Amino acid sequence: MVRSVLEEMRIRSLGVIDDAVVELSPGFTAVTGETGAGKTMVVTSLGLLLGGRADPALVRIGAKSAVVEGRIAVPADAAAVVRAEEAGAELDDGALLISRTVSAEGRSRAHLGGRSVPVGLLGELADDLVAVHGQTDQQGLLKPARQRQALDRYAGDAVAVPLEKYAAAYRRLRAVAAELDELTTRARERAQEADLLRFGLDEIAAVEPRAGEDVELAAEAERLGHAEALASAATAAHAALAGNPEDPEGVDAGMLVGGAQRALDAVRSHDPALAALAERLGEIGILLSDVAGELAGYADDLDADPLRLAAVEERRAALTALTRKYGESVDAVLAWSEQSAARLTELDGDDDRIGELTAERDALSTELAGLAQALTDARTEAADRFAAAVTEELASLAMPHARVTIAIRQTEVGEDAGGIEVGGRPVAYTATGVDEVELLLAPHPGAPPRPIAKGASGGELSRVMLAVEVVFAGSDPVPTYLFDEVDAGVGGKAAVEVGRRLAKLARSAQVVVVTHLPQVAAFADRQLLVEKTNDGSVTRSGVKVLEGEERIRELSRMLAGQEDSETARAHAEELLEAARADA
Repeated sequence: MVRSVLEEMRIRSLGVIDDAVVELSPGFTAVTGETGAGKTMVVTSLGLLLGGRADPALVRIGAKSAVVEGRIAVPADAAAVVRAEEAGAELDDGALLISRTVSAEGRSRAHLGGRSVPVGLLGELADDLVAVHGQTDQQGLLKPARQRQALDRYAGDAVAVPLEKYAAAYRRLRAVAAELDELTTRARERAQEADLLRFGLDEIAAVEPRAGEDVELAAEAERLGHAEALASAATAAHAALAGNPEDPEGVDAGMLVGGAQRALDAVRSHDPALAALAERLGEIGILLSDVAGELAGYADDLDADPLRLAAVEERRAALTALTRKYGESVDAVLAWSEQSAARLTELDGDDDRIGELTAERDALSTELAGLAQALTDARTEAADRFAAAVTEELASLAMPHARVTIAIRQTEVGEDAGGIEVGGRPVAYTATGVDEVELLLAPHPGAPPRPIAKGASGGELSRVMLAVEVVFAGSDPVPTYLFDEVDAGVGGKAAVEVGRRLAKLARSAQVVVVTHLPQVAAFADRQLLVEKTNDGSVTRSGVKVLEGEERIRELSRMLAGQEDSETARAHAEELLEAARADA
């Protein structure tokens, strides 16, 4: 099966590394060198390529920025390729080019396939490309939450499917419980709000305002309040237009216009222009007559009625009392009334809603309990297989008598503590179920199983970590594994077994190991030496592939601290021969 392979990395101005190229084997690569030579920078560089945190302190002193470039050969149908192409990246002859730049000021940039991309995208691709393990990862494995995640990952769909259903029911239960809590704890406030709304609606209903009524009444009050002045003005205007009956000899506008028209009518036949003006005067006379008639009617209809005025003002006062409380106008008051009626309906339905939510909560709790039990059953079944597989791997890592078990427990809670009933007892629950998962190790017969944080030494913990990863490789393979000092605390025969197991893992995946143990390095398909120059930096020539005599010299140094020791050389040659024979 074609798999992804990290072919090489170029590192510039990172830590002690000035400019170096790391060429990796598709199988097992061991990175060695003296303490402080910069081996860990290989791990740091890969972490940056995979979206790790950019620390400006990593930039080499005197440099403006650090740059890490990587080339990963990937199958065309790999998930990482699909995601990269969605981001606009392009493959370079079947390889994905990744670049990460970190400035001394702390700014960070990422490029993928020639396209600038968010750093977070590199982190997404990392899950499908590389598994990095170092001392911090071992510490992470000590946490029960990480142990549960490891078990769930191993179980696959057997846990993933019910966990997805459980998570959905859990989210809905939390939402229902929150709404129910809000309704019940604020019942008094909501009752007071309902009473205030009901009072306001009753007050408005008693007045029965009409839309626009306040504007109409304001205009009527203005008219009634000035009735006498309005009537006097209308009568005077009428007299000016149509004459005063009490003054027969008086001159009015209608009379004057009529006289002007008659003067023009007498000579209109002699000039069309005057004829047109005569017609316009006729129109003016008709208009004056109409206006005079309307003024007469207005004056007759206008009634200074004190009783009506009092009624209007009383009605306006009632409307003003509403607008003072519920809106700036009658229309605003009616809008408030409509909204408040809807809100009151909602508040009055609280009891019904509480009943509905309570029933839904109980149903969801029952459903969640069933899903939690299914999760527990699936985890228990997977735990037995997982523990047996890890125990078998430990036997191959010079821990033949060690036994790994996985304890799956639940925490009982009081009836009022908000648990769910699983197996006939109320237990605490979270977004991932009711189970507490703990990895236990009995390092030798007769020893009681203890949490690996307490029951494993540093070397044993390293081997447990490696065993767990090997088991994962069989069920959920990752193309490349990077181990940083995973052999810490290991020596002698155990170190040989670690090297042998890493070599076996490299048959199905790419394995890169930063190590100080010759027993591990001897099993590598390729050994890289990281060494400083006299000025304390690692240059391009400072990372080189060791072959033949050079590899024997490095293994001798790792064994005895002396490259030219005949005893160490003999031991180094023996290690290489044994490793090749084992392969």
